[in-house]
Amino acid sequence: MKVRRALTAVVIASGLVLGVAGCGGDGGDGKENTSSESSPAKDKGDGKQKEEPEAPADEQVLAEIQAADDVTVVINSAVRDEGDFLTVTGKVTNNGNGRWVARNWVGDETELRGNSSSLAGATLVDKVGKKRYFILRDTEGRCLCTRFPAGVKGGETATWYAQFPAPPESTSKVTFQIADVPATEIEISEGE
Repeated sequence: MKVRRALTAVVIASGLVLGVAGCGGDGGDGKENTSSESSPAKDKGDGKQKEEPEAPADEQVLAEIQAADDVTVVINSAVRDEGDFLTVTGKVTNNGNGRWVARNWVGDETELRGNSSSLAGATLVDKVGKKRYFILRDTEGRCLCTRFPAGVKGGETATWYAQFPAPPESTSKVTFQIADVPATEIEISEGE
């Protein structure tokens, strides 16, 4: 009976963690959310989701792209992880004065329309393998990517991530594309 109760508690706790992570609101206080939504969580082997530590100031830059509306997109990593997926991370900086909202980054797919102000429309192109990879999503159509529910204020920077199916191991470079941001080639690195 104790084992059954413990298992039930673990299942309920896992469900709550996933539910809270999937909600993605800004808490209703009008303040920008800069916590877990802007960086992917890692499973440390104990079944609990933990936040990734802050990246060092001198982190690697794979690409820096000037987008419309005074926005700069930086890509810091493209890591092939166990589980056959590729996680791309970076930063978006609003160099303008007003609030920037990623309205047109959602993409054209009907299933992704519920992912407003997110990177849901991002794709990767493997030119050698002649294949396009669309962003991963859960069973309810939510992208496995960062959402910017409150936008990014002028002069501020927000971190982001997006997960895709991993191209074959023989593919070492892919082209990252999203909305009005110029396409750019990035190098894939292998996870731990």
